Amino acid sequence: MADYFPDPQTAPRHTIFPGVEIRTCAGDRLMLSLVRLEPHSVVDEHQHPHEQMGLVLKGKAVFTIGGQEKTLHAGDWYRIPGNVRHKVVVLDEPTEALDVFTPVREEYR
Repeated sequence: MADYFPDPQTAPRHTIFPGVEIRTCAGDRLMLSLVRLEPHSVVDEHQHPHEQMGLVLKGKAVFTIGGQEKTLHAGDWYRIPGNVRHKVVVLDEPTEALDVFTPVREEYR
């Protein structure tokens, strides 16, 4: 059953930046990552070859993607092509987002 219904409580967890924790669920070619960000935490500017799309689930944060900056709120989507530099700065409240990666980020499996 676990192959079809992964348990979020036993999902791999990683602290990727101070105040930023992810839980992941991976298939063969696709990965979901539930991201929990503490107020005022920062995802430092970085890039990776993986295509990434996501949805802010709660809270708000300033996203900078490819030099463009926008404050995103719950319900807003974002799209980050592979190898495009991006950064996130969380504002005054806890924030959650759901990221989708392809291919799978093996370092977070």
